[in-house]
Amino acid sequence: MGKTREREFSLGLKLSDILVTVVVAIVFGAVYKLWSPMYDLVKPLGLHAEETVYGMWFMAATFAFLLIRKPGVAVVAELAAASAETFFGSEWGVATLIYGLLQGLGAEIFFAAFRYRKPNLGVTVLAAIGAGVASLILDWFYGYIGYLSLWNFTVLVALRLLGCALIAGLFAYYLAKAVEATGVTSLLRPSSPQDYEALE
Repeated sequence: MGKTREREFSLGLKLSDILVTVVVAIVFGAVYKLWSPMYDLVKPLGLHAEETVYGMWFMAATFAFLLIRKPGVAVVAELAAASAETFFGSEWGVATLIYGLLQGLGAEIFFAAFRYRKPNLGVTVLAAIGAGVASLILDWFYGYIGYLSLWNFTVLVALRLLGCALIAGLFAYYLAKAVEATGVTSLLRPSSPQDYEALE
C-alpha cells in the first residue's frame, strides 16, 4: 500500500486535480469579493482590528491543499482564486494576481517543507502564516505599511498573522475535515486509513 501511494503521489497534479482546484478557487474568488466589506466593518473596532479578517483571503491555498494534497495545489488555488476575484470586480486589479501568486507560494513553502505528507493542523497553520507573511512583504513593497512606527507595525503584523492562523489555518483545517467526513474526497484522491487519520 505504501509503495502504491508513493507512486501515485509522485505523478504530481493530474488534469482532474487542476480542474477541482480551479473550481474550489473560483468559489473562494467569489467569497473573497463578498468578504471585502468585512474589512471596513471590523475596522472601527480598534487599532488594526481589520487585520484579523485577512486570513479569509489566504484560505483557498490551504483548503484546496487539504483536499488534494499534492505539490503545486496551494499556488494554483490561490492564483486562480485571485483571478476569479479580479473577474468579479476586485478594486485592486492586476495587483490582486500578484498577491495571489505570492500568497500561494508562501503557503506552498510550508507544505513542501513537510514533503506534502503532513496535512495536519500545525502544518496548515504554518502554511496560513506563510501566506500572510507573503502578503506583508508585498504590502511593504507597495508602500502600504512601511510608514508605520515599529510598535504600530508590530501590532499590525501580529493581528494579521493571528487572523491567518485562525481562518486560513484552523477554520480551513476543520472545514476540510468536515468535507473529508462526507467521503467526497475519495473521488479526488486515493484514500486509505492513513488519509483519514491525518486529519484527526
